[in-house]
Amino acid sequence: MARLKQVAPDIDSAAATGVDTIDWAVVERDLDAGGCAVLAQLLSPDECRALASLYPDDNHFRSRVVMARHGFGRGEYKYFSYPLPDPIARLRPLLYAHLVPVANRWNATMGTDIRYPSKHDDFLARCHEAGQTRSTPLLLQYVEGDYNCLHQDLYGEHVFPLQVAILLSEPGRDFAGGEFVLTEQRPRMQSRAEVVPLRQGDAVVFAVHNRPVQGTRGSYRVNMRHGVSRLRSGRRHTLGVIFHDAK
Repeated sequence: MARLKQVAPDIDSAAATGVDTIDWAVVERDLDAGGCAVLAQLLSPDECRALASLYPDDNHFRSRVVMARHGFGRGEYKYFSYPLPDPIARLRPLLYAHLVPVANRWNATMGTDIRYPSKHDDFLARCHEAGQTRSTPLLLQYVEGDYNCLHQDLYGEHVFPLQVAILLSEPGRDFAGGEFVLTEQRPRMQSRAEVVPLRQGDAVVFAVHNRPVQGTRGSYRVNMRHGVSRLRSGRRHTLGVIFHDAK
């Protein structure tokens, strides 16, 4: 806990600065084109290491999941408890504010009536009124041989259609393998897979469930899943930022 207090101001400052300096028009373009976008160097190496160092301390978390016990893959992750550590508590609403226009536009394009409020606290209030009160930001840990099966992070009736994963480890130094993978299931077509290359501190924004795609006869809906390929060596930590809470 003491270490977090020492580094939190730097992380808070970097989170705000990093989010504000992103070209969000490019992010929106990439999300529309492929269902994902990379936010380069959202966190510094020191900030990444500080967040990854929280993993052994269960005081920060509400639960631990061992993937193999549930058929999710191999590896493990922990859900942070409320109140969230300051760096994550500050980063979550900052990212949400930039992504909510995309979320609302996507729903309108897909003919979905749901719209999301501009402030994250208002959206969380909606989740909590529906019984989705458990925090969903999580810290994932993989070692050699671990992987994450393709999945969707839904957690309840209220789902924000975008989420963020931040790589806290450095490929080639801390681990090998363990690539972030997205698949897109298109109507009456074979699924498309995409590997998203990330460096330490990079974040990827991606579709949680469905996204609209513009075709020759108008827009249609595709189904998205994400996962992590097998880690060949080392240790990999990732921070997952999900904007809806869980039942």
